[in-house]
Amino acid sequence: MALGTRGHASTQSRAIRFNNMVVNRRAVGSPIFYSEVLGIIRAMLTPEQIEAKLDRILLKVQKPGRYVGGELNITLKDWDRIKTKVAFVFPDIYDIGVSNVGLKILYDQVNQREDALAERAYSPWMDMEALMREHGIPLYSLESKRPLACFDLIGFSLPYETLYTNALNVLDLAGIPVRSEDRDDSHPIIIAGGHSTMNPEPMYAFIDAFVIGEGEEVIHDIIDVIQKRKSSLQAKQSNLQINEESASLSSTVRNDILKELAHIPGVYVPKFYEAHYMDDGTVAHIDNLIEGIANPVVKRVVAKLPPPPTKFIVPNIDIVHNRVSVEIMRGCTRGCRFCHAGMITRPVRERSVDEILEAAEAAIKSTGFEELALLSLSSSDYTNVVELVTKVGEKFGETNLKVSLPSLRIESVSIDLMEKLKDRRAGGFTLAPEAATERMRRIINKFIPDEDIINTTREIYRRGWPTIKLYFMIGHPSETLEDVQAIADLCKRVLHEGRKVIGMKAKLHAGVSTFVPKSQTPFQWVSCDTRENILAKQSLLKRELLPDRNIKLSWTNPDDTLLEAWLSRGDRRIADVVYTAWKNGAKFDAWDEGRKPEVWQAAFTEHGLDPAFYTHRQRRTDEVFPWEHITAAVRKNFLFQDFKQSLEGQIRVDCRLNCFACGILPTFANMRRENPGDVWKCPDVKSPARTGTSYQLPVVAGD
Repeated sequence: MALGTRGHASTQSRAIRFNNMVVNRRAVGSPIFYSEVLGIIRAMLTPEQIEAKLDRILLKVQKPGRYVGGELNITLKDWDRIKTKVAFVFPDIYDIGVSNVGLKILYDQVNQREDALAERAYSPWMDMEALMREHGIPLYSLESKRPLACFDLIGFSLPYETLYTNALNVLDLAGIPVRSEDRDDSHPIIIAGGHSTMNPEPMYAFIDAFVIGEGEEVIHDIIDVIQKRKSSLQAKQSNLQINEESASLSSTVRNDILKELAHIPGVYVPKFYEAHYMDDGTVAHIDNLIEGIANPVVKRVVAKLPPPPTKFIVPNIDIVHNRVSVEIMRGCTRGCRFCHAGMITRPVRERSVDEILEAAEAAIKSTGFEELALLSLSSSDYTNVVELVTKVGEKFGETNLKVSLPSLRIESVSIDLMEKLKDRRAGGFTLAPEAATERMRRIINKFIPDEDIINTTREIYRRGWPTIKLYFMIGHPSETLEDVQAIADLCKRVLHEGRKVIGMKAKLHAGVSTFVPKSQTPFQWVSCDTRENILAKQSLLKRELLPDRNIKLSWTNPDDTLLEAWLSRGDRRIADVVYTAWKNGAKFDAWDEGRKPEVWQAAFTEHGLDPAFYTHRQRRTDEVFPWEHITAAVRKNFLFQDFKQSLEGQIRVDCRLNCFACGILPTFANMRRENPGDVWKCPDVKSPARTGTSYQLPVVAGD
């Protein structure tokens, strides 16, 4: 069956494969593998058959509303009239995935096309998965109830690494081979994007193509390639007789599609690259296997943020973020050295106040939500944030709309902003000092004097917020127990000041995460803390803070930290570990119910790998990283200079005040030249336009 024309021919092809599998296995006396057979049977089910099976099981699971679809504002199109069918998957439960901003944007982008449709799927919770496997129900899209295997393109959102085993589980539940090399022309193309894919190597064996960077434009490039190949695919298969040979078609057409995808700027196709290793286990170099593809693959960015989606899907059940969300800007100029998102989303691009207001009004009308989240990595750094909040108040003055700015910088939260927010506050007020000593703040490039923190939090309590949440981070290799004690002392001091203002109503929530050195950041050269050190630091904080009933303390399980570190810093060899861990029961790794550290340890042992190699080893200054062939356009020598400055306690100011030539402007010079002015927060480019593509990372010596 041709890619993009799923239907009777696809069912026929899969039926032939099933029959041949049975015949061949019987001929050699080997058993029929249940998972393989079930995958083919699942893919043959119609939407009506899936609906009938669901009717028999949904009342047996928690929250059946996760699995029924039919929500307000979904997009339904005529399946038979659409050329290209795309399924977007967030590999976690519906309650979390339905509010994912990235998938909302891509769902909206694809459904604006007349020749394509986008539908959604999420990971079923364990109770539902067990029943789906028992009853032979494939993972299906919520909109049309069609098996995911019927789509032309499946796109995974992978914002964090602990979703990896869920992604494998989704493919298996859909009856699609988990490994890319086992797929043929009858299977969808599997792509993935998201922040974690800035190091795609631990998932290289399972994903056909990775989108590096922003997806609004590149998703259309990918769809265009698939459509271009339809006619040749159909011609190829229509000329084949229905026989055993056609049931195991060569993947030449699929390979051609992947080659074309590999030539799209910002698309990484792992099969066309090869990693070589040194005797000590580190990467020697990464080679291209075909000519004409990028190395490094430079992330895609959009020159100007497109209009935000406004027709949000209204979920059937309560979810984590049941609200309208409008992205007010993308990127961050602060340069926190630990912050993966801040480094990989440069440059900063802001939307206008009018565009944000228009989108908010349209979204609220189409959904009925009563909370508006103004999203960015650092919302209080938005140039016109006070004007924006003022106009939101004026426009929605007669309603009960609550407004939240989820990411606020202590140094840019003004009295004016607090005044504008106080009557429309949604929940508590969240700030992120990250560290509590001057030394650590200089190391991480987030220098904020204690007095600024105290003064800001005092004013927050004074304006009616009874609860303040402070985010901190432990686990940097330069940290001492004195630095951790300072976190407890600062929390007590903030709460003490709050009690002076509002008495015992004052509450504080300290969220303490554990540092993981991420790719594409200045700290990619440092090691992760040990389990023993993490536990000692967490014990200190519990001892100091938990006796006060008005202080809530949350922390990260060390098993979660180490798993994230293995996966975020891993090379291609980790893919076998991921596969083995999943095969032996690992999934929902970010959940208490799914945590299985012993399974991961056994998987490392089975493949002869030492977990400490990926976590506790200090990197050489000249080390070639597993992600060396992927770049966020921030130069490696810039990151290394910033790392050296951290060792000396030197800080860099906000790059809105002083451009440090990180690499963004030389890489995207043509794009910036064509989009001058305040849309970007990088300086204008005055040099003459250069010929050729803008997607080439310059090498700048002597930095």
